[in-house]
Amino acid sequence: MTGEAWTERRTTAVLVLADGTVIEGFGVGAEGAVEGEVCFNTALTGYQEILTDPSYARQIVTFTFPHVGNVGANPDDHEDLTPANSFGAVGAIFRADVTAPSNYRSAGHLDAWLKTRGVVGLSGVDTRALTAWIRDNGMPNAVIAHSEAGEFDLEALKARARAWPGLVGLDLAREVAVGQSAVWKETPWIWDAGYAEMAEPRYRIVAIDYGTKRNILRLMCGHGAEVIVMPPTASAEEILAHRPDGVFLSNGPGDPAATGEYAVPTIRKLIEADVPLFGICLGHQLLALALGAKTEKMHQGHHGANHPVKDYTTNKVEIVSMNHGFAVAADSLPAGVEETHRSLFDGTNCGLRLAGKPVFSVQHHPEASPGPQDSHYLFQRFFDLIEESRSKKAA
Repeated sequence: MTGEAWTERRTTAVLVLADGTVIEGFGVGAEGAVEGEVCFNTALTGYQEILTDPSYARQIVTFTFPHVGNVGANPDDHEDLTPANSFGAVGAIFRADVTAPSNYRSAGHLDAWLKTRGVVGLSGVDTRALTAWIRDNGMPNAVIAHSEAGEFDLEALKARARAWPGLVGLDLAREVAVGQSAVWKETPWIWDAGYAEMAEPRYRIVAIDYGTKRNILRLMCGHGAEVIVMPPTASAEEILAHRPDGVFLSNGPGDPAATGEYAVPTIRKLIEADVPLFGICLGHQLLALALGAKTEKMHQGHHGANHPVKDYTTNKVEIVSMNHGFAVAADSLPAGVEETHRSLFDGTNCGLRLAGKPVFSVQHHPEASPGPQDSHYLFQRFFDLIEESRSKKAA
């Protein structure tokens, strides 16, 4: 045995919580320091889709699965619409060191990929213990820092973590969304073939981008829709000018109450216009606010690909992908708004529909990127509403 086997590794990264707790480890990805809310994700696969989900903006993701990075990274698995802007998680925490990739789809090492996106990483952490801490104490504000020199001003980092106000009251949709309208035609990924482009659309969908994921738009195209992606501040008049068959309210980051200040009036006008509406995640929360319900900050949030949800319209249970730190208060749903889905983990609201209108939404992520595909039927439900709406107009 050589002497190197007994050499103690030097700390090159730290996580500093707002309460002053310091967790040491080894740096991965970009150097520097950044503030964020620490959450945990229980998915076993799909770390690249997770880290590029705009809903994780200003968050530091703790992966409970110990081996992350073994399959490398590739350009096909990005979920943010503009990868060059790196909208997604600002930090990542791993149990084991990131090893060299071993997968036929890999285009590079995860460490190099994190560097290109500016994501600060920390490995060598007991992520199960950190997860248990978050479960008991809630998602903390923190600073994650990486320095190859191993030099940290811990008191300054503690002050930074304490000073960061957190996600409550923060509108992030305008930061991560598209700045101007664009047309999306890319269809879902097919094994060994990749993505294709839809040639002859049967529907026109306007997607209001609060931080949407690519695979949601791909599944829309897979149902024959041309998708016009519009900024979150687009007016109802601008949206309806496209004569859409339906409107999609996308997922996204931040506090729904803050985004709702400008989004809710638009959504109410769309409801009045009788256009079919479908919301996911933040879009679900904004729709609830527009209907008169309330949202609230969650203790530990829902982040993972193994969450059981019951659909009360079919009495079936599905395993779904989740990513949210705010929720719709189920007891605040007004008359005429039906709860359609509920989490079987903690009983929180996961879906609603408006009586007499082609309007519904879900809290979870039916696009399954990453995650199980149990909820793909929700896209068909949306297009069934569109067909019903077309028939009524024709009559």
